[in-house]
Amino acid sequence: MLARTDLRGRTPTTAELRGALPRGGVDVDAVLHHVRPVVDDIRDRGADAALDYSEKFDGVRPAQVRVPQAEIDRALAELDPAVRAALEVAITRTRLVHADQRRTDTVTEVVPGGIVTERWVPVDRVGLYVPGGNAVYPSSVVMNVVPAQAAGVESLVIASPPQKNFDGLPHPTILAAAALLGVDEVWAVGGAQAVALLSYGGTDVDDDVTELAPVDMITGPGNIYVTAAKRLCRSVVGIDAEAGPTEIAILADHTADAVHVAADMISQAEHDVMAASVLVTTSTELADAVDAALAAQLEVTKHHERVRTALSGSQSGIVLVDDVKQGLQVVNAYAAEHLEIQTENASEVAAQVRAAGAIFVGPWAPVSLGDYCAGSNHVLPTAGCARHQSGLSVQTFLRGIHVVDYSREALQDVAGHVITLANAEDLPAHGEAVRLRFEALR
Repeated sequence: MLARTDLRGRTPTTAELRGALPRGGVDVDAVLHHVRPVVDDIRDRGADAALDYSEKFDGVRPAQVRVPQAEIDRALAELDPAVRAALEVAITRTRLVHADQRRTDTVTEVVPGGIVTERWVPVDRVGLYVPGGNAVYPSSVVMNVVPAQAAGVESLVIASPPQKNFDGLPHPTILAAAALLGVDEVWAVGGAQAVALLSYGGTDVDDDVTELAPVDMITGPGNIYVTAAKRLCRSVVGIDAEAGPTEIAILADHTADAVHVAADMISQAEHDVMAASVLVTTSTELADAVDAALAAQLEVTKHHERVRTALSGSQSGIVLVDDVKQGLQVVNAYAAEHLEIQTENASEVAAQVRAAGAIFVGPWAPVSLGDYCAGSNHVLPTAGCARHQSGLSVQTFLRGIHVVDYSREALQDVAGHVITLANAEDLPAHGEAVRLRFEALR
């Protein structure tokens, strides 16, 4: 079923590996010309324009952008108790992990009288985007809101697409998750129009008084149009990342269970026809067994057509390697959003991974655990960006501000060096700003 790439007996360079490995992706540039008019229109007309696009793209026009508090409360009251219990477990565990990510101010005495403090300040207002395409994602509400709250962000707004089946409101499970987290501002707007409205703000359409305040930062995954809007608005607001289709890589040897491996690959493939599932293995026997397990499980999985398309695409496949050492070179070059290690001594192997959004160690830590209840965050870098970027965390919502406090004596002690460096860069006024302080004191 899966295409195979055989690297055995070869020593490809990192550049050759990046070119040879299965990789999907989307061409954001190809849709920018479609998205730019939407962003410009919402910048100029605000909520009216956003709702016009909701009617066009989502097939429903909400009565207003901001969801009434009564609807949020009702969604929580009517939430399936089992779903509520599961969300509460996810929230508790995610809060435990993210609470330990909090940063503390650092004070450094460079010299007597010369102090530099790094102060960590949360972003003032954040827009959290929760998609509503192939599936409903209350887990994304948890993963976006919890680290922002742990960072101390005081103003949060969730934006999620209006649903025809729910009278133009976001899915009630999204609203209920917001209520469980104490978020009372939810906007019924999705897609590129949500990103634009979060960026530029406006007033709501129901009374022309309710402010839809613009945010300072937008986080959360979305489709190619959401990503394009993020790119267009990133000079106006901060963004977390340009997320691509989801992906899983599994580094496995002969000890792995083919049924487990196949199930984990299918679990990612059911997200989207462009999702990537890649197995890197030292064992042709395992590769054959995984192919057979995939064929069997496809017969009973709910979204089998979507999964089949994803698995048969160029973004998915099996990579055969000589040994685990070569497998590590491959997965580090691939830099997967989700990386599972299913080998002997899995913890030792995982410790050698240099590039991954999140690492899942051993047979009892599937990616789906991380999607919901591990406590880790599931908003992770895709398309190889894990080589240089982290997943969503408390740090995402914090700004480090250096506070410089020098006495007269401390400045005088280093004045000559400042003046020398200023002259070396042909910026003499920089040096004068120091020299004149002491000349004026004479």
